[in-house]
Amino acid sequence: MSERLSYPDRDCDLPFGLGGALDAAVAVRCGDVRSSELVDTVLGRMSVADADLNAIVATCPDRARREAALADHAVSSAAPMGPLAGVPISVKEAFYTVEMPTTWGLPEHKGWIATEDATVVRLLRAAGAIVVGKTNVATMLADFAQTQNELYGRTNNPHDLTRSPGGSSGGSAAAVAAGLTFLDFGSDLAGSIRIPAAFCGVYGLRPSANTVPQDGFAPPAAPPTALPPDIAWVSTLGPIARTPADIRAALSITRTSRAPQVSPKKPVRLDSLRLGVVLDDPNCAVASDVGAVLSDAVDRLAAAGVEIEQGWPRGVDPDRAMPSFGFALQRFMAAADPTSDWSATDAQIERERHTLTELRAAWARHFTGVDAFLCPVNFTAAIAHDDRPFDERTVHTVDGQRRYDEQPFWTAQPAVAGLPALAAPAGRTSAGLPVGIQLVGPKDGDELILDIAVLLAGVLGGYRSPGRASQANDDEHRSGTPA
Repeated sequence: MSERLSYPDRDCDLPFGLGGALDAAVAVRCGDVRSSELVDTVLGRMSVADADLNAIVATCPDRARREAALADHAVSSAAPMGPLAGVPISVKEAFYTVEMPTTWGLPEHKGWIATEDATVVRLLRAAGAIVVGKTNVATMLADFAQTQNELYGRTNNPHDLTRSPGGSSGGSAAAVAAGLTFLDFGSDLAGSIRIPAAFCGVYGLRPSANTVPQDGFAPPAAPPTALPPDIAWVSTLGPIARTPADIRAALSITRTSRAPQVSPKKPVRLDSLRLGVVLDDPNCAVASDVGAVLSDAVDRLAAAGVEIEQGWPRGVDPDRAMPSFGFALQRFMAAADPTSDWSATDAQIERERHTLTELRAAWARHFTGVDAFLCPVNFTAAIAHDDRPFDERTVHTVDGQRRYDEQPFWTAQPAVAGLPALAAPAGRTSAGLPVGIQLVGPKDGDELILDIAVLLAGVLGGYRSPGRASQANDDEHRSGTPA
């Protein structure tokens, strides 16, 4: 039996009925709501609803209220305002943030506070956003499917408190899904944005490599680490939100000026859209309840006029890509940790570079014939909490037990190729759990896949709050028809 979240205001699933960060920004600028009201409401939701979730691990109410008062004054005086002016947001605990702790979940760093903001935090503040809180992480960000650490404890999924919100940005996705914040920023190596977004029914973007600056995203007091340029792509930072428009706004605010972007050659429309699609693979079979949702989603897109091309890109072997991704992760971790004794020979490194070059060329060829590529985010919906040691964990699906470490198979495919990938809501299982679909674009095609995500939301429905999703699922079971 699932356990549902108790909301502080059951008559209004989201603060003031505002769906996303841009909605809130417009409401503030137009005087429909004061930033001070938004901040107080969000802080109140954090203190009440988060008792069940444990998604928010630190807040800064005094500074948030001061900044909200400044935003309200700017509105009354018709002063220029940033695109997110007056909007309360949160960021993953792993970002350096003045006046709030950065510990990466390590008890020995309890209370450590950075003296300056991470670049992402600074840019969001410059756009007028008010950083009200920080969200929970897996210990040292070292878990892709659960969010738990000795310092802050475990975060629950707002759709079912007995299940995980994913990791390592699980606090981020849970907070966004539950309406505790209007926007959050996370990090993604093996799926740490996309898996939580899928588990919680929100949008999460792994941007193209080297799009968002990483300064100030580091363990407490860690010295800057110079990574080899050929593996810098492994780590990415990206937004988690309730709408594609909010993802676009956050990316625009935080994108480095050096990051190129591929613009659509023509307006993106459903009846001219061509999508590559793979919904299952023998190397990582998708559970039948998730597969049914994804299959239905693709059928609905086809009925709306989207042209579907089935199959992996020619020259892309997903099973072969996994060891290459694992090798890159090992190189990345070793370079980031001066105490690591892992090493690779020049011949091994050169061989893997060649493999990645061929793989990325195959993807590039594929995108000359399709606009984007659709595949699962994970083979399962949100998993049950599992406190066993990592190598003893399993995933229970409707079809039986699976290995825990299988979960990044689908998120690794675009990551190893350095491609942008967006987790987007695709529907819910019969048990009411969100299912995400992964929208992959060509290199530097972040804007393109966000355009496409807007169209997909018009067909598939987009975000639903946990309260509404639960009610809709109840109605579906009572009536026997899809909600």
